[in-house]
Amino acid sequence: MCSIIGYIGSDKAAPVLVQGLKRMEYRGYDSVGIATFSDNQILIKKGVGKVDQVNSTSKLDTLSGNIGIGHTRWATHGGVTSANAHPHSSSSSKIAIVHNGIIDNFTELKKDLQQKGFLFKSETDSEVIANLLQYEFDQTKNVKQSMLQTIGQLVGNYSFVAVFNDGMIAAARFHEPLIVGIGKEGYFVSSDVLGFVGHTDQVIYPDNREFVIINTRGIQMFDFDGNPVRHQITKISKEFADSYKGEYAHYTIKEISEQPGTILKAGHNTKIELDLVANLIKQAKNIFITGSGTSYNAALVAKHIFSKYAKLKIESLISSEIPYSPNFFDNQSILIALSQSGESADVLESVNIAQNDGTKIISIVNMMTSSLANMSSISIGLNCGPEIGVAATKSFTSQLAVLYQLTDKLCGNCLGLDLNEISQTMSKTLLDHSKIIDIAKQLKNVSDIYILGRGIHYPIACEASLKIKELTYIHAEGLPGGELKHGPLALMDSNVYVIIINPYDSTYANTLTSAHEIKARGAKIIGISDKPSDVYDFWVQIPTIGEAFYSLIEIIPIQLLAYYTALEKNADPDYPRNLAKSVTVK
Repeated sequence: MCSIIGYIGSDKAAPVLVQGLKRMEYRGYDSVGIATFSDNQILIKKGVGKVDQVNSTSKLDTLSGNIGIGHTRWATHGGVTSANAHPHSSSSSKIAIVHNGIIDNFTELKKDLQQKGFLFKSETDSEVIANLLQYEFDQTKNVKQSMLQTIGQLVGNYSFVAVFNDGMIAAARFHEPLIVGIGKEGYFVSSDVLGFVGHTDQVIYPDNREFVIINTRGIQMFDFDGNPVRHQITKISKEFADSYKGEYAHYTIKEISEQPGTILKAGHNTKIELDLVANLIKQAKNIFITGSGTSYNAALVAKHIFSKYAKLKIESLISSEIPYSPNFFDNQSILIALSQSGESADVLESVNIAQNDGTKIISIVNMMTSSLANMSSISIGLNCGPEIGVAATKSFTSQLAVLYQLTDKLCGNCLGLDLNEISQTMSKTLLDHSKIIDIAKQLKNVSDIYILGRGIHYPIACEASLKIKELTYIHAEGLPGGELKHGPLALMDSNVYVIIINPYDSTYANTLTSAHEIKARGAKIIGISDKPSDVYDFWVQIPTIGEAFYSLIEIIPIQLLAYYTALEKNADPDYPRNLAKSVTVK
C-alpha cells in the first residue's frame, strides 16, 4: 500500500528519494516524507499531500547528505496528518524508519517502551519500530543485533527501512515487498523496482524473513536467525524503465490503449506452464479460483468459461472472505490465485490458508518476482508491463487472455482461440472516442449508474461498475440481467443511467427486453452492442466477434467512459482518492 525507499551512495540522497517516490505514486498515498543523514544527524521533512506539493512547500529535495530514506503513506493507524506521516524518528532522533504493513502488537510494544521512557509523537503503529530499534541498539551497540532483537518482537506483516546516525541503512522483509538495487553510484532498497529503475537494472530480491544492512562499503544479508544469506543479482526487464506516459495525458488512457498488444503477451513464453496447469486442473478433485477487486471479476469470467466450454466445475472465491468461510481446501484441490501485483494481502492470506491444507497453488500474476509467484507451485505471467494507473485495465484483459488460453487447452481447442484476431478487434474498438466523450459529458452530474449483463456479461458488468466507482466516484452497480424484477427495478427513474452490455449473442433478446422494461421507467440507456436498437438513448458500437470472446472487447468502451467521465469531473484518473494499486494491508 505504502511506498518505501532507501539510498546510500555518492549522489545527493534527497533528489534521488523524491524522484523514486514520484515514480511510485501509483501505489496510492496521502502524505510523503524523507529523512537524510548528514553531519552526524538525521534530518526529516514531511507533510500531507502529493510528492510535488509537499516538495514545493517543504523543499524535500534540498536536504543534505548522501544517505536517506523516503516514504509515501496510506493511512491505517492514525489520521492523515504531518505528525503521522513517515519517516518516524526515535525519541533520541538517532534512528529514523519508514514502514510498509501493519504491526499487530504495536499497542503492547508502545506501552512497554513508554514505561522505559521513550516518547511518541504520532498515532501510528510504525513509530514503535523506531523506538524499539533505538532501545535495542542502546543495549547492543550493534546494528545487526538490534535488528534481530527488534524483528523478534514484531508481530504482523511488514517491511521497513531504517537509517542509523552512524551512516548505515538496514531493512527487513516479512510478508511485504522489499527489493535491493545495486547501482554504480550506490545502493537502493525499495518496495518497488520503479523506485530506482532509472538508476540501475541490477537487483536482489530478498526472501521472506530476511534483512539487509548497507553501508558505503557494501551489503550484508541475513535471515531472521542471523545466518548470512546470499542471493544472485538479477537484471530486471527493460520494460520497467519504460513506464512514462509519453504522448498520453495519463497512464490510465495509455494502459487502456495498450491492450491490443498486451493480450498477445499474456502467458507468452509459458507454453510449458500452461500445459502443466491444464493437466493439474484435469487431475484435481476440486478447483477454486480467487482474487480481489478486478481480479475477482476475472475469476467470475473464468468460472463461466471453464464450466461452459471445458465442462469443469470451478468455485470462484473472494480472497478477503476465505478466512471467514467454511474450509473447502484439501490435498486434492487446486487454487488458482489472480493478482496483478502478487502482493495483495488478502490474496496472500487465502493462499496461505489453502497451502496449509495441502492445496496446490497456481498463480496468474504480472510480477513474476512477487510474493505470490514465490509461494506458488506454478506461475503464469501476464507480461503486460508496469500498470501505473491505480484502476486495473490492461492487467484485467491480460488475465482474461490467460484464462481463455487455459480454457482452450482444457477443452481440446474447442474455442478456436485466435488472440491476433481479438487484438485486431480491440484496436477497432479503440479507434474513435468521440461518442464516448459525448456520453461522459452527460454523466458528469449523475449520482447513480447501473450496468446490466447476462451470462458471461454479468462479470463484465461488475468490472465496469468497479471502474466507474474507482475513477469517477459515481455510485455504480453491476446487475444480473434477469434480476431486475427481484428488486433493482424499483431504483429505475428519470435520474438514473443504465449501461446495457448487449452484444448480438445468445443473451441478446432477453437483455433487450430488460432494456425496454428499464426505459419504460424513464431511465436513460447506454447500449454497448454490435447491433443498434431504438431503445438505446446512446449506442456505443463494438465490433462483432465470436460469442465466447465478447468479454475481452466490451469492457474497453466502459474503461474509456470511466476515464473520460473522471476528466469531466476533474478527478485524477491515475490516482483515485483513498485507493492504492497494491493493497498490501488487510
